[in-house]
This record gives sequence, structure tokens and C-alpha cells, in this order.
Amino acid sequence: MRRCLMIGVALTALCGASTLALARPPTVMTSPGYDRRLQESRSQLGGSTAATVDAPVTKPKRTKKKHAN
Repeated sequence: MRRCLMIGVALTALCGASTLALARPPTVMTSPGYDRRLQESRSQLGGSTAATVDAPVTKPKRTKKKHAN
């Protein structure tokens, strides 16, 4: 009984400590140089949005089911 209690307390402490660590990737911070280059590259595109042309949808051919003899 005492061993289960100690394991429970240890797991609770471990889970509680792990929630305090806020891991974030290094890209969370904004970079003014990157943002400027990104805006320049987008403006060089001329604001042209590529219009996707949808291909005509063809219905599958209906065939008779072949039954086993």
C-alpha cells in the first residue's frame, strides 16, 4: 500500500513538473529581416493569384456485376 502511494506521489510530481516546461520552437520569435524579405518576394509576384482550373469531373462508368456461377 505504501509503495503504491509513493509511486502515485512520484508520478504526480513528475507530471506537474513537466507541465511547467513550455517548449517552443526557435521560430516563434518574429524576425524583422525575414518578414521584410517575405513581403518583398510576395510583392515581386505582382499579386497574381494562381487561379486553379478545376478539371471536369467524370462519373465512373457503370458496369454490370459479374456473378459467380
